[in-house]
Amino acid sequence: MTHAVVLGTGMIGTTVVRELAKFPNIKRVTAVDGSQKNIDKCLQVADNPKVTGKLTNLQTKEDIYNVIKDADIAVACLPHSLSVTAVNAAIAAKCNLVDLVGSQFEEKMKLDHQAKEAGVIIVPGCGVAPGITNFLAARGIEMLDEADDAVMVCGGIPRHPLPPLWYQVVFRLESVMGLYTRPALAAENGKLVNLPPLSGLETMSFPEPIGECEAVVTDAHSAAYTLKDKVKHLYEKTVRYSGHWRKMAVLAELGFLDQEPIEVNGHLVSPAKLTEKILEPKLHGQSNEDITVLRVTTKGRKDGVSKTYTWEMIDFYDHDRNITSMAKTTAIPAMLVANWIANDRIKEKGIVPVEKIMIGERFDPFLSELNEYGIDIKFQEGH
Repeated sequence: MTHAVVLGTGMIGTTVVRELAKFPNIKRVTAVDGSQKNIDKCLQVADNPKVTGKLTNLQTKEDIYNVIKDADIAVACLPHSLSVTAVNAAIAAKCNLVDLVGSQFEEKMKLDHQAKEAGVIIVPGCGVAPGITNFLAARGIEMLDEADDAVMVCGGIPRHPLPPLWYQVVFRLESVMGLYTRPALAAENGKLVNLPPLSGLETMSFPEPIGECEAVVTDAHSAAYTLKDKVKHLYEKTVRYSGHWRKMAVLAELGFLDQEPIEVNGHLVSPAKLTEKILEPKLHGQSNEDITVLRVTTKGRKDGVSKTYTWEMIDFYDHDRNITSMAKTTAIPAMLVANWIANDRIKEKGIVPVEKIMIGERFDPFLSELNEYGIDIKFQEGH
């Protein structure tokens, strides 16, 4: 009798609720949110007697503890700022947790012993990136005798891009702004390194209708920690249409993304906050149709021969479920991992990122399940 709780019922949380409730082994799903409107919409979309809504302000460890203390598994679809709070609450409640947020991995790893003592598994960063990208990189490294490079490339881009930035926000603008200003964690020769934001600009192309894009280095999250001793170089890169990163780099160079307030006519103004306000209306597309592109490449040697393993995914807006591609490719991996935990197919305990789980003999079955939900990842081997 598995009772699952989904924390946050935006587009991603609602997708998790609807799909999780379809499994026969999941007997109850509680959809929790601070907005009754979100809950009502979620219940309408899920359209399943197993699903109930619960209105709770999810702000503190106690708030989250109270809604998951009687649950077997929880899926956190919450803002970055609540991620560590959710992990602490899950350990206190002795409830397994799948979390979409991959940031603050070091802080979460400090709770590994407590999670093991509580007899639960916490899976951080379990969406598309971090998430799918991580376990593909881990699998590629695993398939090689000696791994030189692992590059995880991913990005959510509009199906119908508009100038001047050729991008539209499908999630939270604050998460996007972080990509322009935060140093990017990577791994080089067994060590963690922080690279400057907007560095490593590279042009690449994807099949039509996408065409030419560009990517810069962004945070590799848990993969930098877990894979640094298994590969010489590991990076994550985020994709946008050509021109986007270059324009944002100019804004950064001129100080428009600085946090430190400056005085303007007697008022203190944060350049970054002002820029966010100015950019926001320019980051709404003409439709909410999007595309998620993903390419994970590992290079090295196998049986003395140079090998390159590449996985690629081009995913479009999901008209059947009426959700963005980014929401689908983020929600489905988390939902499936939660169900695997509920089914006892994952027996590990502690803080265990997905790249330590979906490798070896679990890799192909998990990829098959993603495929059944319309997440089609193609594999190519080269020299």
